[in-house]
Amino acid sequence: MRTYKNIKFEINEGVAVITLNRTDVLNSFNFEMADDTIDALTYSRDEKFIRAVVLTANGKGFCAGQDLEEATRENGPNIGEIVEHTYNPIIGLIRNIEKPIICAVNGVAAGAGANIAIACDITFAAESANFIQSFSNIGLVPDSGGTFFLTRLIGLQRATAMMFLGNKTSAIEAKEMGMIYETVADEQLMEVVLDFAIKLSKRPTKGFGLTKKALNKSFTNSLQEQLDMEKELQSLAAKTHDHQEGIQAFFEKRKPNYTGE
Repeated sequence: MRTYKNIKFEINEGVAVITLNRTDVLNSFNFEMADDTIDALTYSRDEKFIRAVVLTANGKGFCAGQDLEEATRENGPNIGEIVEHTYNPIIGLIRNIEKPIICAVNGVAAGAGANIAIACDITFAAESANFIQSFSNIGLVPDSGGTFFLTRLIGLQRATAMMFLGNKTSAIEAKEMGMIYETVADEQLMEVVLDFAIKLSKRPTKGFGLTKKALNKSFTNSLQEQLDMEKELQSLAAKTHDHQEGIQAFFEKRKPNYTGE
């Protein structure tokens, strides 16, 4: 089992659970926690027996964004170096790992923490959680893909207002506006999310990875380019073990045994 200083990492029935664990600073990121998270995501990407990933946190908050002590420390990294070292690689891994990435937001998700949460494939939140585009409160610009994903999830007007005002959006409001997938009672969050992730991990995850690739490209492709890509990816999916197993199970009237290959 891999061990880290700033996160917890465990595997449950093919699901890797990455838990941010700097609870004294509401799991705000510094370089060290970023390195741990990037390593855990990379390991989850590369190991075939891991079929899905859950990203969550311990304590009262999910993630308060950047650790301002690191960002303001004398001779410390400047903000551009922080974004390049920490947030761009994490968002890149979340979007490009061809496995389901499910987020469980257990408390406040502010700044980069909010944008990491909504960059995941499917996001659940505890009913008491809230989301804050807090960058404007200290004169900064949203990063971690916020200006890319939030506008697509909830529309330009709402996203702009949230980014300009830097106010709280409750988990229930976030679900109603399509920013996240589901809200769950606080005490049931991890049980519900882990059950959901295990269910996905037993499904044809190779096809999920190809679907995720198509969804990523849909942000920039023309319709014709997307149709051509769907044809290409469909041809690849048809050659997978999981497709053949699904067809065989259908004709044999049994439950398929998918392997993610």
